[in-house]
Amino acid sequence: MRFKEIINKEVLDGNIKVIGKVNEIIFDEDTFEITDLVIKKAGISEQFRDSENVIPVELVKTVGDKILLKGDEDI
Repeated sequence: MRFKEIINKEVLDGNIKVIGKVNEIIFDEDTFEITDLVIKKAGISEQFRDSENVIPVELVKTVGDKILLKGDEDI
């Protein structure tokens, strides 16, 4: 999968609730591995500048049409 295919994908939490969309990808410059996803929050908070969360890639369960994060039972 290419970086541009991940940008703007919806991100769902472990309860299958949309929490936002991928806004940026952070990667390790030495290994070129993705380390974090910057998620722009969904809903009314989208209008605010500080409405981003940085999610470590270790919390990602699956990537498909949407990105599903691990729930409490997966951690």
